[in-house]
Amino acid sequence: MSKLLPIKNYKSLLDLKQTEQAIKLVKDTFQENLSSELRLRRVTAPLFVLKGTGINDDLNGTERKVTFPIKDLADRDAEVVNSLAKWKRMALADYGINQGYGIYTDMNAVRPDEELDNLHSLYVDQWDWERVLSSRERNVDYLKFIVRKIYEVLKRTEFVVFQNYPQIKPLLPDDITFIHAEELRKLYPGKSAKERETEFTKKHGAVFVIGIGGKLGDGEPHDGRAPDYDDWSTENSDGYKGLNGDILLWNPILENAFEISSMGIRVDKEALLRQLEITNMQERQELYFHKRLLNDELPLSVGGGIGQSRLCMYFLHKAHIGEIQSSIWPENMISECKKLGIVLI
Repeated sequence: MSKLLPIKNYKSLLDLKQTEQAIKLVKDTFQENLSSELRLRRVTAPLFVLKGTGINDDLNGTERKVTFPIKDLADRDAEVVNSLAKWKRMALADYGINQGYGIYTDMNAVRPDEELDNLHSLYVDQWDWERVLSSRERNVDYLKFIVRKIYEVLKRTEFVVFQNYPQIKPLLPDDITFIHAEELRKLYPGKSAKERETEFTKKHGAVFVIGIGGKLGDGEPHDGRAPDYDDWSTENSDGYKGLNGDILLWNPILENAFEISSMGIRVDKEALLRQLEITNMQERQELYFHKRLLNDELPLSVGGGIGQSRLCMYFLHKAHIGEIQSSIWPENMISECKKLGIVLI
């Protein structure tokens, strides 16, 4: 069944040819500025990794991965990556990246369990980035510092789009607003996490919600996070737990809080052991990635993923991610999109 979000009086501001040109403009501008702002070098990334190494991202722990046997490795299974959260941290060590510098890469994934709608596709493309930090930088103030740098890149990219396509008016506010997930819960009692995000982001335009993955005052997490990359259990200077979060932008076309990045300060040894215990996944300590971390072979880091198609969708004022990328959609969704004037690539 089609799960299109309700759209009112939509008309694309760019035709198909202009859209393809503008996609390149957004991607080139954003990644060049992100690289300069965070001092990141581009590296080549894998499309798949070996199953059973602990390198792949488990997302919420329930999603199936695209898996296939490798003939020359005695049919040992490989998995298409869900993200490169853990691979990047190993790459920092293997490339010998210094403190204050990092890497970024193009991440391509296939997620067969995605529920398809305006924002979610089987195909996921994002800039995965990771930067080395020191022990004294493992705090919420440094996290906010990095978020503000990324937000400046967002504003710069939006301006470049406007300069080239003046019919696309800028939407971003001057500053991004920070709030902890527990504060958000208290601010909107009785509402779901998504409803809270919608209300707050509509009011402020650009928001970073801190503390994704740990249980809040009602015993429920704001959203799910795997236990072995973001640190969501360490208490920060505000008295709340969590050194990670999501960047949300208000999308007036879809009238919702539009997530474009999940990021955070990564687990150190103590946080990893604590979160594996909280989630009852202590057996992961025996996996390749986890052993390297527990053996002090990996640097402390901060990192995240920034959706490429989503970013283009936002900056080009598109109503469906299928206007940015080529994917597979249900027949009734394709039919509905045609009626609404949405041209799927």
